[in-house]
Amino acid sequence: MSLLQVNRLSKSYAPDKRVLDEVSFAIASGECLGLVGESGCGKSTLARCLLRMEATDSGSIILGGHSIERMNDRQLYPHRKKIQIVFQNPSAALNPKLKIRDSLLDPYLQYRNELRLQHFRPASDQELVRQLMEAVELPESLADRYPHELSGGQRQRVTIARAISIEPQLVVLDEPTASLDVISQGAVLQLLTRLRTELNLSYLFISHDLAAVHQMSQRIMVMKDGRLVDQFPQEQLFAESRHPYTQELISIF
Repeated sequence: MSLLQVNRLSKSYAPDKRVLDEVSFAIASGECLGLVGESGCGKSTLARCLLRMEATDSGSIILGGHSIERMNDRQLYPHRKKIQIVFQNPSAALNPKLKIRDSLLDPYLQYRNELRLQHFRPASDQELVRQLMEAVELPESLADRYPHELSGGQRQRVTIARAISIEPQLVVLDEPTASLDVISQGAVLQLLTRLRTELNLSYLFISHDLAAVHQMSQRIMVMKDGRLVDQFPQEQLFAESRHPYTQELISIF
């Protein structure tokens, strides 16, 4: 059974503006599924719908065997810890008034009574902060700083650490390297690959950067105007059978 199964998911902002058009796909446990497409094609809307940050018009989202698309907040609560998100802009994702350690601990403190952590084994909150900072290759001393005191790459590593703090089953990565310089981009991609293996995570890796998607993913989906026009294993990216739009993206790869 798939970890995540999405069936014919549709979303409109107005009667004449459908941003998701019967989107269907599945993600297996431990898999990185890439989603590539131009800005404005619906990728980020899909991410927000999967997190139930936005309502959908029709279709189903089945996470761990449970249909979550119509659950109320109380029903959804035990399922939220299974899926976390890393956004494009880490500065907007972190509360500027909180020290890094407080931002890291927020998800853990919310769910600590329901968690059965396998990788992180903290004897205290301080120990969890140390383990999380170590996991994303940051010195523990940075935990006592505020977001504006860190570089962009460091802030993004903090948002990744926060996402993995409760050991979710699935992490949605929404353009996680778009705001970073080239050197930081490569380092963060390597970090994400290592964490997926160590924590047995599944990823939905969303990007307009086909090179990054190709590097990260076992399978790739291509979105255009709210529809998935192509899905294929990573090694078949350059096959002649690829959709014309995929071939167009490859031409500027």
